[in-house]
Amino acid sequence: MSTVSTTVNVSGMTCGHCVSSVSEELESLAGVETIDVDLNSGGISTVTITSTGALSAAEVGEAVAEAGYLVVSNES
Repeated sequence: MSTVSTTVNVSGMTCGHCVSSVSEELESLAGVETIDVDLNSGGISTVTITSTGALSAAEVGEAVAEAGYLVVSNES
C-alpha cells in the first residue's frame, strides 16, 4: 500500500508538550500512520504527516486548531 506525505507549517508551538498535543490530534485522523514534527520554538514549525490516503487541508487544519495552534500558508 502506498503512503501519502502531507507537510504543513504550524505557528505557535514552543515545546515538546505542544508537539505531543498536535501529534495526538493528527493521529486521530483516518489513515494517519506517522507524524514528524520539526519544532521551531516560537516560529513556524514543520509538521509532516504520513498517511495511507490524501488528507484534506481542512481536516488537517481542524485537527491542529483543536490542539490550539494554527496552520499557516505553506505556499512556496
